[in-house]
Amino acid sequence: MILPIVAYGHPVLRQVAEDIDADYPQLDKLIEDMWETMYASSGVGLAAPQINRSVRLFVVDSTQIFDNLDEDEAGIYPDEPGFKAVFINAHIVDLDGKRWAYNEGCLSIPKVREDVSREERVTLEYLDESFLKHTRTFHGITARVILHEYDHIEGKLFIDHISLLKKKLIKKKLDDISKGKVKVDYRMMFPKV
Repeated sequence: MILPIVAYGHPVLRQVAEDIDADYPQLDKLIEDMWETMYASSGVGLAAPQINRSVRLFVVDSTQIFDNLDEDEAGIYPDEPGFKAVFINAHIVDLDGKRWAYNEGCLSIPKVREDVSREERVTLEYLDESFLKHTRTFHGITARVILHEYDHIEGKLFIDHISLLKKKLIKKKLDDISKGKVKVDYRMMFPKV
């Protein structure tokens, strides 16, 4: 089932999410719905807070980015062909590498994109959908997508990484999103204003 995406301004997006265990109600269905929602919204990642669940769960499919590269771009990213996985109870073990800027957007903040600087590598401890533990290092675009989704389970948004001046410049757009004054081709849940 395709779920509505929570819009900027909703309090769930600012909560630090809770770890879950294998007994979490209908977890398989929730993960299936998250994949379906992410793909229907043309996303490459989706965190549970974005569908109004304050739990440490997110899905990532960076392979889509590489599927859409043109001939000139193919082969220039070290993490090609990308990575697709479910991340449960993820916690950062290490961040390293040179910080680099990339233009990010977010399904919860539609029609707003900004350059965000992030480390090139992240090492995570996480559980997969079978609750098997992994410790893995990701780099490049995949690391960026993971860090973006990880921010969501920590109650952060990509706009928290931009300058105060840029935040002032997009304030009206953010206010409009909170009030439901934005048109997108996917369902959204707006905060009660």
